[in-house]
Amino acid sequence: MNSHNRKQIALISVHGDPAVDIGGEEAGGQNVYVRQVGEALAQLGWEVDMFTRQADANQPRLVAHQPHCRTIRLTAGPETFIPRQEIFEHCDSFVEEVMKWGQQQERKYALIHTNYWLSAWVGLQLRRRLSFPMVHTYHSLGAVKYQSVKEPPQTATRRLEIEKACLETADCIVATSPQEKEYLRSLVSSRGNIEIIPCGTDINHFGSVSYQQAREKLGFSPEEKIIYYVGRFDPRKGIETLVRAVHQSKLRGKVPMRLIIAGAYTPGQSDGDEKERISQIVQELGLSDITEFPGRISDENLPVYFAAADVCVVPSHYEPFGLVPIEAMASGTPVVGSAVGGLNFTVVSEETGLLVPPKDEQAFAEAIDRILSDSQWRNQLGENARKRMENEFSWEGVASQLSDLYGRMIEQSKG
Repeated sequence: MNSHNRKQIALISVHGDPAVDIGGEEAGGQNVYVRQVGEALAQLGWEVDMFTRQADANQPRLVAHQPHCRTIRLTAGPETFIPRQEIFEHCDSFVEEVMKWGQQQERKYALIHTNYWLSAWVGLQLRRRLSFPMVHTYHSLGAVKYQSVKEPPQTATRRLEIEKACLETADCIVATSPQEKEYLRSLVSSRGNIEIIPCGTDINHFGSVSYQQAREKLGFSPEEKIIYYVGRFDPRKGIETLVRAVHQSKLRGKVPMRLIIAGAYTPGQSDGDEKERISQIVQELGLSDITEFPGRISDENLPVYFAAADVCVVPSHYEPFGLVPIEAMASGTPVVGSAVGGLNFTVVSEETGLLVPPKDEQAFAEAIDRILSDSQWRNQLGENARKRMENEFSWEGVASQLSDLYGRMIEQSKG
């Protein structure tokens, strides 16, 4: 299908650049979601433009991911990294830049899909001016997030207002789990159209290497029990709970154990501060000899680390969906996670892993011990996990559900 016959759609992700390396500051699940969805939609016959803010003057303005899917970086505010709390003041110019781009390139977008509340505001302005259907994915909800934050940021009130306006005004909200839909209804608004379509994972990339192969590649001995965390260094991710749980483990000292806490961080930034704080706790608890911080894991090595782990721990205080658990499960590795948000949907407790209350280091210790002390059960959980991902969480499947939704929204807008 050539470009002329393809319907043009715009994916907006103001602060989550789909073309950057994942794992740095402000580079996590949302970036992966937008990029993977964009590429898979292009395969299904859409012409996909993904708009993000230029956060580094040296990066190219245009990144073509494949013939019909590209990232377009727009100048909105200084061309440098800005924390997401400070981006809203530049969203006005982001709207103008999208309009300008559309005119210059003679783009006629049939639909816009926005991601996160900053992009929601941008989408609502564009929808008002260009009257195309708008679909939105929240990725994180202020109404839930601020329940567990002592001092909400200055943008909190504005964010809550925009999230409510978006739910009530957008043509459709994509909730990534039944739990997120419940939150939207109970905490945000009873109005608005919501459909549940999960996030996905690359089931060919994750699951491409076996447990034995992965351990040999990384030089882990067959006897060692590997406990793995990968993600951002952020207090809300609950890494402290994991470290204290490992300290409480009844198996520690009885079996060789290694705790791997992976993820990028920048000294002097908030993630660097959190990494320092966690390192301090590791030291105080006498776990330095069994703990390592490998930093950012490259895309090609991620499946290897997941596959080599005996258990992947996701101790988040709040997680609207969480890509890490589905990447672990696609790799055949059971997950011990907090029973919060989307983890209640992706991880089936006692079947693909175990769910425990957030911030409960005792419960995490017991769950980790249960899986590590029974390798046959661990393997069974891993097999169940892999099957569940193949059946329900491939990016192709997710994109095909989104594609159907877009088609319906575009038809309705004509009526």
